[in-house]
Amino acid sequence: DIHPTAVIKGFHLASEQARGEVDAIAETVSPEDRDTLIKVAETSMTGKSSELNKELLAELIVDTVAGVTVEADDGSYVVDLEFVNIETQTGQAAAQSELLNGAVIDKDPVHDDMPADVEDATVLLLNEPIEVESADVDTQVNIESPDQLQMFLDQEEKQLREKVDQITDVGANVVFCQKGIDDLAQHYLAKEGILAVRRTKKSDLSFLKNVLGAPIVTDLDSLTAEDLAVGSIERDEEEGLFYVEGDDAHGVTLLLYGTTDHVVDELERGINDAIDVVATTVSDGRTLPGGGAVEVEIARRLRDYADSVEGREQLAVEAFADSLELIPRVLAENAGLDSIDLLVDLRAAHEAGDANAGLNVFSGEVEDTAEAGVVETAQAKEQAISSAAEAANLVLKIDDISSAGDLSTAGDGDEGGAPGGGMGGMGGMGGAM
Repeated sequence: DIHPTAVIKGFHLASEQARGEVDAIAETVSPEDRDTLIKVAETSMTGKSSELNKELLAELIVDTVAGVTVEADDGSYVVDLEFVNIETQTGQAAAQSELLNGAVIDKDPVHDDMPADVEDATVLLLNEPIEVESADVDTQVNIESPDQLQMFLDQEEKQLREKVDQITDVGANVVFCQKGIDDLAQHYLAKEGILAVRRTKKSDLSFLKNVLGAPIVTDLDSLTAEDLAVGSIERDEEEGLFYVEGDDAHGVTLLLYGTTDHVVDELERGINDAIDVVATTVSDGRTLPGGGAVEVEIARRLRDYADSVEGREQLAVEAFADSLELIPRVLAENAGLDSIDLLVDLRAAHEAGDANAGLNVFSGEVEDTAEAGVVETAQAKEQAISSAAEAANLVLKIDDISSAGDLSTAGDGDEGGAPGGGMGGMGGMGGAM
């Protein structure tokens, strides 16, 4: 018997108050606090495929985020994940994963005679095929003599030679090309001692642009020496990978290994989540105890706050507090524990002043989860509370539901069955309402 408007207002008040309590409970953390950030990463990976090696992977994740973190003028920290690339390989255990400066390109040289390692590399990133230019429209050419055929072949060879000369004239000795490279052009490039890679993925080429600080060239006719980047190229023949590092590299690559494609895909998903969580923690600078501790503490404070709320909105605030305790209840049920007993224990611990008391799903005991290493980011908790309240209020604002009902044209013997079906739907709606 409470009008939705009162519930919406109460939920809004509770959401605002809850987010304020999150900020009050949160502990500050700096990018230099490596131990806390590792705990955040481990908490994020718990329950996922990456949990088995979470100690090693958590350190790699923290190092990855640290490699792309810069301090802004106002003293805050900015994490630019555009400079992070994740490359996956199969055939080894996840414990072999490593973090590398620069980029890793899973490609082979286009010609066997090309150098594999280039220490003083001048790199060209190219988004234009090194091939014979084809006509824009369908054409038909009649050849009447061998000389005419040879003339066409010579012209094609000249075009390819000119493209290679454009590359060599500016001083490039490494080419990463997103498009194709003609067999004859491969020969010319190898003869000039240039390392060339074709069909480079668009995402890899974009990451190389960040790592090397070089533009992606789309027209060889406009190529200049300023379009080249300086760095080093190293080839791992066993893995079939190129390691690319720029002189002023700002990018890092997390090389993940897994025994099978399925394993490494699941591992990558867990790592991506953990990187996002650690990056958010670094930029936000706040952490919270996990294991349901925050939800029980906020619920307790919301019930105290509800006493100061007048009208029926007070009941909505109390209902909001009850809903937060669903988190520790579900945690207990998923761990095969008695959710009612544990919730009672959690409430008692928080009433006694232990704001960090949460659930240890392994022992089934209530303990200080912050000390146990179960740590979450405060910003994500604030966002979850805000989004949940907005979603609930959006549903509460729905005044009526229009049911489609039976829209078939098969009536009960009368013509115009479709309108009859529609009216049946309206009747159904009235009954449902």
